[in-house]
Amino acid sequence: MNKNTSIYTTSLMQELGPKMDWSLVKKKRLIGAILAIKDADEAQRFLRDLMTPTEIEEFANRLEAASLLSSDMQYNYIIEKTGLSSATIARIAKWLGGSLGGYRLILNRLNKSNMHHNNPTKLKRGLSLT
Repeated sequence: MNKNTSIYTTSLMQELGPKMDWSLVKKKRLIGAILAIKDADEAQRFLRDLMTPTEIEEFANRLEAASLLSSDMQYNYIIEKTGLSSATIARIAKWLGGSLGGYRLILNRLNKSNMHHNNPTKLKRGLSLT
């Protein structure tokens, strides 16, 4: 590990917090499982086995909230549309603007994918994966 990698890793760990240890085998296995998904059918099957319907709905709502926040929608509208609490939306807003950029990365890729497939649905008006 070089000096820059060490600095980045330290910064990343500070951003994720002390309780998030991605070096654990079980977390590496989870990431590996996600990376092994080949298509939407596999993703649906894996997520359904991994999570409850309520958890799937919660995560879908969080991604929808991130999309709406990136379109400068107001919290009240997002609360009404997703059913998420203002605290959850505030946390998503914090992560959306944070240095790790996980939400931004995925929203940008989804947006590019939608444009690439000539999908008329714009990410700015809410995420639609159907």
